[in-house]
Amino acid sequence: MTLDLRIFTEPQQGATYDDLLRVARATEELGFSGFFRSDHYLHMGGDGGAGPTDAWTTLAGLARETSTIRLGTLVTSATFRLPGPLAVQVAGVDQMSGGRVELGLGAGWFEAEHTAYGIPFPPLGERFDRLEEQLAVISGLWATPRGATFSFEGRHYPVADSPALAKPVQDGGVPIIIGGGGKHRTPALAVQYAAEFNAAFVSAADSGRLFERVRTVAKEAGRDPATLTYSAAQVVCVGNDEATLRRRAEAIGRDVDELRENGLAGSADEVVEKLATFAEAGTERVYLQVLDLSDLDHLADIAEGVLPQLA
Repeated sequence: MTLDLRIFTEPQQGATYDDLLRVARATEELGFSGFFRSDHYLHMGGDGGAGPTDAWTTLAGLARETSTIRLGTLVTSATFRLPGPLAVQVAGVDQMSGGRVELGLGAGWFEAEHTAYGIPFPPLGERFDRLEEQLAVISGLWATPRGATFSFEGRHYPVADSPALAKPVQDGGVPIIIGGGGKHRTPALAVQYAAEFNAAFVSAADSGRLFERVRTVAKEAGRDPATLTYSAAQVVCVGNDEATLRRRAEAIGRDVDELRENGLAGSADEVVEKLATFAEAGTERVYLQVLDLSDLDHLADIAEGVLPQLA
C-alpha cells in the first residue's frame, strides 16, 4: 500500500504563527509530504485562544522557513477574497516557496465567521456561482501567456484587460484542490479546474463513491480520470499505548471509541489498517487532521509508526 500523507491543521482554534512554524518544521523533518491549514476566521468550540491567523499570510512566512514540503489551504473560502488579488497573492507565495504551493478553494459555509468579521455571506447558490467564477478567473489569469491580457465577462467578477501578473513558478500554475459531497456542480468544477479532488471527513466507502462520481463526470467531459489525484481528510489520534491514546483524545475533546469509528485512531497498526480501507476505495493521498498543535511527539509517533508501513 502506497499513500501520500500530509499534515492538516485548524489554526482558527487558537494557534499563533510560531505554533504553526513549529508544526510545519516538524512535518518536514519527520518526512510528511505537506503542511496544510484551514482558512477560517472564527473558532469552532473552545475560546479561540490567541485568535485566528490569516491563511495566506502564514503560508507566506512558512514558504520562506521550510524547503521541501508542499504548502496550501484545505480550503480557502471564495467569500473571503476577490479572485484577482487572490491569484496574485497565491502566485506570490508560490514564488516565495520555490513552487511548493497548492490552492484548495471552496464556496464557504461557516456563516458565523462571516458575520463576526463583516464578510458578506450570500445564499448557497450564489456562493457556488461566485466559486465557479473565481476558478475561471484565477486559472485564466495564471494560464495567460506573458505579454498577453486576460478578460472575463463574469456576473460577479468581470475582468477587463488584466496583465495577468504575477505568475506562479509551477508549470501550469498552482495546483487547485476542490472537494465536497455535491452531486453535480462540485464534481463538474473539479473536472474542469482541479488537479485534486478531496473527500473530507467521510468514510472510506463514501469517499470511494465520491471518487467514482468524479471519474464518471471526467469521462463524460473527455478528461482522463487518472489525471486527477483523489484524496481524503481524516482526524488522527495515535497512541503507542491506551493511556497515551486516551490522553491525546481528551486533549482535543474527543472520545477514543468515537475517534476509532469516525477517524484514524488507535495504535499505529490500527491506523494503518484503517488507511488500507481508504486506499482500497481509491484514495491516493490523506490529510491527517492534527488538532493539538502543542504535541509534537504525536507527529513523531505517526511518522515512526505509520509512515514506514506506507512506503
